[in-house]
Amino acid sequence: MALPVRDQVKYWGIAVAVFFVVLWLLGDVLLPFILGGAIAYVLDPIADRLERLGLNRILSVAVIALVATIAFVLLVLLVIPTLIQQAAALIDAAPSYIATIQTWLTERFPELVDSESTIRKQLTAIGEMVQSKGGQLFNGVLTSALSLINLIILLVVVPVVAFYLLLDWDNMVARIDELLPRDHAPIIRQIAGDIDTTLASFIRGQGTVCLSLGIYYALGLMLVGLNFGLVVGFIAGLITFIPYVGALVGGVLAVGLALFQFWGDWGWIAAVAGIFAFGQFLEGNILTPKLVGGSVGLHPVWLLFALSVFGTLFGFVGMLVAVPIAAILGVIARFAIAQYKTGRLYTGFAGKNKD
Repeated sequence: MALPVRDQVKYWGIAVAVFFVVLWLLGDVLLPFILGGAIAYVLDPIADRLERLGLNRILSVAVIALVATIAFVLLVLLVIPTLIQQAAALIDAAPSYIATIQTWLTERFPELVDSESTIRKQLTAIGEMVQSKGGQLFNGVLTSALSLINLIILLVVVPVVAFYLLLDWDNMVARIDELLPRDHAPIIRQIAGDIDTTLASFIRGQGTVCLSLGIYYALGLMLVGLNFGLVVGFIAGLITFIPYVGALVGGVLAVGLALFQFWGDWGWIAAVAGIFAFGQFLEGNILTPKLVGGSVGLHPVWLLFALSVFGTLFGFVGMLVAVPIAAILGVIARFAIAQYKTGRLYTGFAGKNKD
């Protein structure tokens, strides 16, 4: 005999509360395990495909680990130093760009932008804020990320956790399935399948889209000779998971930098704008339809809300789990709505009479 609904709600509520308390108290400790689990989840389909090609699980994971190690070494040697250098240079150059804007406005609108005007003071304040806050943030990221403990976490613990989770992924899923409440196992499996479909479409598919567009933007901007092209491409690719925001932010930033660098040479400025226009075409017509699909179930506003809430409550770890939890809540909400529409509260007695 199944437990009463009131008891079930109580136990599930306690489980959810414990999860959030642990996340709040042990966020920093859980970080490498969350990252390792995310990496294992993303790479599991590749391991399964290698198994279907004839390799056993251990050999499949070993091949993935070897390729990932080579890619990581190349990234550290070729990309990250340039990215850090360009980011620091862009922060340092912000006040000079603001001064150029001031000069341009002063020459064309002297009655609006004099030395004591509010607009000029605001532009000066913005430039100083970008330099000071950006420098503080940049230095803080460097000092924290390059500390010995964090290096050990990032370079040792995360790959080890990902390796072992990937190696034992199928067994873990089977064990969890054995522990499901027997009365609710079919429904839980159905919901879990919907969650996996949503996460796979978004994290794996949209992650591939972000990576592809980031590489495209960075290479395209560097080929046309735009200063800080790698940083702009990285930013645009990173936030591409929010429709149109990545291209809009990256395009405005790139065209703005191009205006400073190529002023008067409109062909190069048009080339920079064309890179982002073609990127939008690739994303909307090729990459997203092929890699993500037409129905993911995660609205951009819902994503922004989840990132803001979990980032505020749980910090960086909260931002990492925001997308999976948003997907889970979205699937559960759709399931609850479907149940509600078939229930007496929605149909009333009229629905019963129709039957």
